[in-house]
Amino acid sequence: MQNNDVNKFLVPAAVVLAGLFIGGAVVWNGSHPATGTTGTTQTGTTQAVNIDNVNTTGEPYIGNPNAPVTIAEWSDYQCPFCKEFELTTLPQILQAYVASGKVKIVYKDFAFLGPDSMVDAEYARAIWALYPSEFAAWRTAIYTQEPEENSLSAADNLTFLATVTNSVSGISLSAVKANVATNQAAYDAAINADKTEAGTFGISATPSFVIGTQVIAGAYPYATFQTAIEAQLPK
Repeated sequence: MQNNDVNKFLVPAAVVLAGLFIGGAVVWNGSHPATGTTGTTQTGTTQAVNIDNVNTTGEPYIGNPNAPVTIAEWSDYQCPFCKEFELTTLPQILQAYVASGKVKIVYKDFAFLGPDSMVDAEYARAIWALYPSEFAAWRTAIYTQEPEENSLSAADNLTFLATVTNSVSGISLSAVKANVATNQAAYDAAINADKTEAGTFGISATPSFVIGTQVIAGAYPYATFQTAIEAQLPK
């Protein structure tokens, strides 16, 4: 992905979830929201928290591939607080840091809310493989249209994914379906590996981020990410 491709990812927030995250942040643990916290280093991990230790090879990303700062985000496509981050905080990060080539965001899967989470993540992997330039637009589309967690049957979720995928210009739904069918086992292994890796950093909820040597657990406002990013930029 080239620097001149970045501007297409500057998608304005289409939905603002009023009343949430006033004075704090929230993470999703699969049953109920819990207050998010930050820390320079997580305790109880099997290795020190450091972005250099995050496996980014082959993972979806946006931004300059050689950006001086990398953010790794673990998320679930059913998570309402991932949606909050995607539609309210992320556009500010894109505008301030990704468009200028200072930050690259690498997307990691933490598919744990139910079977639909895995299927959604498989579609995301296929879209990255086939249409990397449209990946960010697709990701915004799925969060914009996100239904309530585990509210859809398996068949209805496939219909939802078809609607989302067809809503993004330049993506062929039939090609995506075929790619998922061919690569499902490999995609599932990669998705599960991302979740396992998250545990080594003490990450157990979504959304969670590694920036430098810090874990940010929760959909915090832009200022929290701004501080963490600025601390990592070359002086």
